[in-house]
Amino acid sequence: MTSLTVHTLDSAPEASKPLLEDSIKAFGMLPNLHGIMAASPQVLEGYKVLHDLFQKTDFTAEELTVVWQTINVEHGCHYCVPAHTAIAHSMKVDAALTEALRNAEPMPTPKLQALQDMTLLITRNRGVVSDADLDAFYSAGYTERHVQEIILGLAQKVMSNYINHIGNTPVDAPFAKFDWTKK
Repeated sequence: MTSLTVHTLDSAPEASKPLLEDSIKAFGMLPNLHGIMAASPQVLEGYKVLHDLFQKTDFTAEELTVVWQTINVEHGCHYCVPAHTAIAHSMKVDAALTEALRNAEPMPTPKLQALQDMTLLITRNRGVVSDADLDAFYSAGYTERHVQEIILGLAQKVMSNYINHIGNTPVDAPFAKFDWTKK
């Protein structure tokens, strides 16, 4: 399996070092994904900006988790599913929801199911959805804004999921207890 270098503060390009220092401050460690992304300061910065912007969307913590984990599971990301399980726990998201997402099971409410369905449609169909799909999503209580915000989350997840596939990113110790393999 392909691997990419997991940079440390010492080995990273100079322009990545301040970004890695911010990661250490935010997480209390240097996530391996950030260490790999450090090879390109622009990639690491872009990923962090998208992450911050997605967290500022109109979605609740549960909805953020539905979008992130739906994409992570669909893409089969061995790193992001455990990482976002830990993030969901830190955001006080119900563990039953997190487990349902990890196991590609139905959502606990019709509204969250509509969000998961739209996220999967956008992900699988590369943004091609029908008017009927949009109407069903809007009928569940979402808006055009939410469609676009799913795409923002997808942009972030494409970066991390694909880099993790290519890089064979080692799962960080704090996330290891949430190890996951696609069914």
